[in-house]
Amino acid sequence: MTTLIIEDEKPAARLLQRKLEKLDIDVQTMLHSVEESIDWFANNEHPDLIFLDIQLSDGLSFEIFEKIDIKSAIIFTTAYDEYALKAFKLNSIDYLLKPIDEDDLEVAVEKYKTRIPKQDPGNKNLQLDFEQIRKMLTNPFERTYKNRFTVKIGQHLKVITTEEIECIFSENKGTYIHTFDNRNYLIDSTLEILEQEVDMKNFFRVSRKFIVPLKAIKEIQVYTNSRLKVILPSYKDDEVIVSRERVQDFKNWLG
Repeated sequence: MTTLIIEDEKPAARLLQRKLEKLDIDVQTMLHSVEESIDWFANNEHPDLIFLDIQLSDGLSFEIFEKIDIKSAIIFTTAYDEYALKAFKLNSIDYLLKPIDEDDLEVAVEKYKTRIPKQDPGNKNLQLDFEQIRKMLTNPFERTYKNRFTVKIGQHLKVITTEEIECIFSENKGTYIHTFDNRNYLIDSTLEILEQEVDMKNFFRVSRKFIVPLKAIKEIQVYTNSRLKVILPSYKDDEVIVSRERVQDFKNWLG
């Protein structure tokens, strides 16, 4: 059995490789980005089984399948919220939520071993699964989104609803919620993960540093180099600039 790992975080890829070695599975190749994966698949024989992270450093791994016709079996290894994926638990080999439990990994491998002989190598069902998952992840009417966050303040916990959020920003390797009452709260997440957890009909990732909700936008000003500046009610610690490559999408989002 030939096996491949696609995972942008190299320590996580190596950890998964060690866990698979305990199950007597030899991983021949590890890839770390969409671009690298497309190039590899175009020039190499495709493996029997792929352990695939959804969100890679340069985009979603679904982009690989838009360029390359891959018929390998897939086991997803993802940090995505299980609510978006549980409907497809029985339609694919498996979805392992990070951090990956070794028992769950073993079950997924055994599931592959029992199911794969019954599959026609030319079967398109896997490709259909990718389309179904993509629809689930991008269609807001079929998603369950976070509407509150729990943050720790000293020895206490505080619940912050999305209605209270004026912006979300990253700073010094930390991610913070800034509320309308001009307070900052450190949360255990990243902007990349939050993009998948909140309803992006109401929020927009204006830059690598900021996510802003529509209701918090007080004013929009023309800024230098074809960019835009967003004025928020209370956040004044830094300028909230819509990056040039996101301006058109931002305008479309505004309607």
